[in-house]
Amino acid sequence: MLFLGSCENPSNESSKIEIPKEVNNPFEKSSQLVVVRSSSDTMIIGTLQKYEKLNGEWKESAKPHPITLGKTGLAWGSGVHKMKSDYSKKEGDGKSPAGIFTFGTAFGYAPKKEVDFLKLDYVPLTEITQCIEDSGSKYYNQIVNDEAIKSDWNSTDFMLRKDDLYKWGVFVNHNTPAKAQNGSCIFFHLWRGPDRYTAGCTAMTEENILSLIKWLDPAKNPMLIQVTEKDYKTYQQEYKLP
Repeated sequence: MLFLGSCENPSNESSKIEIPKEVNNPFEKSSQLVVVRSSSDTMIIGTLQKYEKLNGEWKESAKPHPITLGKTGLAWGSGVHKMKSDYSKKEGDGKSPAGIFTFGTAFGYAPKKEVDFLKLDYVPLTEITQCIEDSGSKYYNQIVNDEAIKSDWNSTDFMLRKDDLYKWGVFVNHNTPAKAQNGSCIFFHLWRGPDRYTAGCTAMTEENILSLIKWLDPAKNPMLIQVTEKDYKTYQQEYKLP
């Protein structure tokens, strides 16, 4: 079985976002919103806040909580946002992708029969489950969970880890369909601690990641916006975000 995944640049300095007027509002059909903000694109810490749209208005669903980002901060990723500049997140740059994204499948160590509380599709991780990080592979930026697949990769991330970082998590649909060297295997997952960076994912406590994946509902078209405080204000004004 294969599951599309996406863990891991605007430049190190946050550039002005130009949103073409012809672009449709990516939040228009969404009634769940996850907002991740950091104070600058070089910070490894930030906050996550959840909102739900009720009667056409975004309402706070929970108080913000801390998260950690990639070891070199944020860089523009490949999502549903539109920009005039090229994407600049690259494979192995240690940056979390900035921009607007959808969520993919949840995953974890629990058997599928024990997660009937989830609305998301769910992948139970096994000893062979791996996310392919080799840009030359035809499975680049995909989760491979099948012994019958012939390996054509040299770089991979085995997901059943001893440190339990992937005990609970969810795919972020970054760089899907995958383009070579644009970054792979972007997840929300457990953190190592409040001051410990990731390889390019977004991390948080077990309590908070579990709360998030229980809350996400595909029927409500949940969206993620992950940007600096400065860039959030641009999107906030353009799309009337909370």
